[in-house]
Amino acid sequence: MRTPEPSGFSSKCLLFTPGVLCRAVLPLLFLIVPAQADTQKVWVAGAYSFSDELGGFRITGASGIGTKDDPLVITEELNSATPVTLTIRAARPIEAFGKAGDVANGIMYMRIDVLNNSALPWVEFQFELQEILDQPSVFGDGLSFDQRNKTPDNIWSSNFADFDRAFEPYDRLLFRNGKVDPLKTATFDFLITDYTPRWTFYLVQDPRIPTG
Repeated sequence: MRTPEPSGFSSKCLLFTPGVLCRAVLPLLFLIVPAQADTQKVWVAGAYSFSDELGGFRITGASGIGTKDDPLVITEELNSATPVTLTIRAARPIEAFGKAGDVANGIMYMRIDVLNNSALPWVEFQFELQEILDQPSVFGDGLSFDQRNKTPDNIWSSNFADFDRAFEPYDRLLFRNGKVDPLKTATFDFLITDYTPRWTFYLVQDPRIPTG
């Protein structure tokens, strides 16, 4: 008994028999899977996601919600002594000054743990915030390293004794007077504030090597 076909459909239109079709599609699936695996570079913690998609380093972990008692902790591995950029996105609704973890509230206590896998010592380490990639974050955009606080007590590093902040024409935080040897990890604590929260912004990380 012949199985009825939908009106206007003919099996003669098929270019492949089912067996041939499977043999044609399966190799394509194996080509697709590695490409999908390579894109898994996003880590979610609290109300934010963190990505190493711009290259040059690797995120190895993310945790916390972004409060002073439970900061956002990002662990990374840098394989060179050149600047790299961490992409930060709101993973939940944006609500300025809302409850940390439930919404992207623009108040982010951060801890960055960085493994120096560059084979060179770092003698300084600088962070820079950007609302638009490769463009300076100006004073009036609301994004900064807590620029309203003139005497911050939440900026600290395990390997550097001092820091400097600059808010114009860049939002930069420079750690100095210390060193991170190859295969050692440095920890950096600081507060990011964004009083006009955006869906996406960037944190440039620049390890400095001896010049002499």
